[in-house]
Amino acid sequence: MTAIITAPELVHELTGARPPVLLDVRWQFSLAKAAGAPAQDGRAEYAAGHLPGAVFVDLDQELAAPHGEGGRHPLPDLAEFGAVMRRAGVSASRPVVVYDGGLNWAAARAWWMLRFTGHPDVRVLDGGLPAWEGPLSTEVPTPAEGDFQPAPDASALLDADGAAALARAGVLLDARAGERYRGEVEPIDRVGGHIPGAVSAPTTENVGPDGRFLPAEELRDRFKALGVSEDAPVGVYCGSGVSAAHEALALAAAGIPAALYVGSWSEWSSDPSRPVAVGPDPQ
Repeated sequence: MTAIITAPELVHELTGARPPVLLDVRWQFSLAKAAGAPAQDGRAEYAAGHLPGAVFVDLDQELAAPHGEGGRHPLPDLAEFGAVMRRAGVSASRPVVVYDGGLNWAAARAWWMLRFTGHPDVRVLDGGLPAWEGPLSTEVPTPAEGDFQPAPDASALLDADGAAALARAGVLLDARAGERYRGEVEPIDRVGGHIPGAVSAPTTENVGPDGRFLPAEELRDRFKALGVSEDAPVGVYCGSGVSAAHEALALAAAGIPAALYVGSWSEWSSDPSRPVAVGPDPQ
């Protein structure tokens, strides 16, 4: 099943017999927010105009637990996450389409959360809201309660020890910018560098100049060049588990399953006992 949907495809499905539930997950990463400044979610943008029928979902409050020992965006309480999804109208038998302001990091986090907890049909709107050419609405919908019950897949999730082991036994992709991977700069976390054995795979290289995902064949070629093969498990991480979901989404679009280290570098680097590699090589 595809993980990505285009705007024309979404228009077609919204007029069909089983239109998808729409989730608006607009959210903007900023260094100030990452450093602990008050959250600036996308509610104002949502109120100004959203896809008709879309329900707003707050990444910081509903797709993550508070910043703590598990990194900047730990997993939320899954019972609470399930309640949020049901209030948004999410049911296991109905497809879901998520979108954000165009970067697709936040939408990918929502996609990953739903896939990790067992929803069978979730896709991300390629290009986000800017790709939508139809009308927008300012009406806040009140959907009927859904029936979605989270059933997490442990194989899709990595902890710090699991990430370290996968870097040795498979392919662990680091979705952050190359300069952070190499340890040349680190604007947020305690120390720069990467998990030993991890391969640099910046999220920005999953998309073309228009910000939309590369075709599946090009994504497969990209990941193959990074060492991904059918014979080895694949994992991904980033700074706090958000842009890594974008990498997991790109891998899924290429037909490659991958596990996500949600704690990511924000958790790993906070523990002085964890080894740190620097430079361009995995080590």
